[in-house]
Amino acid sequence: QVQLVESGGGLVQAGGSLRLSCAASTRTFSMYTMAWFRQGIGEEREFVAAISWSDSSTRYADSVKGRFTISRDNAKNTVYLQMNSLKPEDTAVYYCAARPRRAAPLTRYEYDYWGQGTQVTVSS
Repeated sequence: QVQLVESGGGLVQAGGSLRLSCAASTRTFSMYTMAWFRQGIGEEREFVAAISWSDSSTRYADSVKGRFTISRDNAKNTVYLQMNSLKPEDTAVYYCAARPRRAAPLTRYEYDYWGQGTQVTVSS
């Protein structure tokens, strides 16, 4: 069982930045593909970004390309989401997810482990 703990959420003005972190409780973190999803009020949980364990290749939702960057530090068992140029529509609870396989799918059902989420609120 892998436990994921997100941090770094908060309230920020439009145009601002935040960095989310997700710490994983596993000694084999380097063998997990990691992802970020988000869920706004009354909305479905949607894919934001993912980073593969094999070659650290990344994938992004079109809505965040060029503004968000996902990265990982295997020595710290942590994945990050740097969010720049934030918009009010980025407001959501952000979830970290993990899967012990190479591919980085965009669907939530392909991920095995989830964090509790961290709230990001962007004011206009």
